[in-house]
Amino acid sequence: MLFCSYVCLCFYLKNHFPTEPRPVLTVSPSWLSAGASVTLNCRVKDPSAGWRFYWYKAVPHLSDKSYRAELLPGSSSGTEQDSYIVHEFTAGYSCRAGRGDPEYSSEYSFSRYIWSADVHSSASLTVSPDRAQHFTSDSVSLSCEGNSAEWRVMRFSTEDRYYWSDCTTWRTMTGSTCHINTDRTSDAVYWCESGSGEFSNAVNITVQDGDMILLSPARPVTEGHSVSLSCKLRNITFDSIVFFYHNEKVIQNDSRWELKISAVSKSDEGFYKCQHSGRESAQSWMSVQVIPAVSRPDSSSFPVLLIVGLVCGIVLVIPLLVLFCYSASKSETFFFYYYVL
Repeated sequence: MLFCSYVCLCFYLKNHFPTEPRPVLTVSPSWLSAGASVTLNCRVKDPSAGWRFYWYKAVPHLSDKSYRAELLPGSSSGTEQDSYIVHEFTAGYSCRAGRGDPEYSSEYSFSRYIWSADVHSSASLTVSPDRAQHFTSDSVSLSCEGNSAEWRVMRFSTEDRYYWSDCTTWRTMTGSTCHINTDRTSDAVYWCESGSGEFSNAVNITVQDGDMILLSPARPVTEGHSVSLSCKLRNITFDSIVFFYHNEKVIQNDSRWELKISAVSKSDEGFYKCQHSGRESAQSWMSVQVIPAVSRPDSSSFPVLLIVGLVCGIVLVIPLLVLFCYSASKSETFFFYYYVL
């Protein structure tokens, strides 16, 4: 699942003096399932012919808490198309446009940041306790893991006026872990950035000051695995029916405060919430990660393969039988020697 938003990420090139208006970068679609692609579109004020478009990815530079612009593959000389498809996420993207000879170049667009919940082996973010919703004043740890010795935990929040910031500016960072005591300003998207320039999966954390939250996993659940979603009250216990909703439809209503799914499938992906005695939790998105199935032969081709195999076997066996009969009639020694080979 992906989420994207505008952020103020500015790049500058040496000896680059923009003479054209700033283009606008858009992303389509905003929310994606695992394995999907994202289309970047760079819109200019005067969409006439002759424009070339340059596409950039933000790469973390931890030493000075900045980013460097890295041209995306195939765009070093610009593209004639005003769109570009990317297959990697959790990054900031920007574009610029140019035309003429010599080329008159635009400013960089404001970046469009895309976050993915999909976990990568090179960098990942884990949340403890492992849930998307938290009460105010909860203690939460955000830990970075992967192939790097240097990390920073980042967040993007409307409270930050659409800027992102690292953990050291608003909480305590110990090693690769950011420790926070939640309040309303903790509502944000969090992710890790490594010293080697990698981004982790992202986690969308919401903080509730009410009496009820939904305990749902902060990261995607693997297809076929079991998962448990719980309804939690701050200071009181359940004394009546608890309702669980999936995409606004009631899927369980009894005295159980826990919803168990024994084998998660893609159809279980979606928004969940719970309700009890007039109280209702906020909804959280549960993402399901599908593991690609091992390729296997089409069942319709099996009879053909069987016949071909039998024919090949007969063709190979007949010469051996002829040789066996001939060698047996001549000499047992010759047969034994052939058999050993």
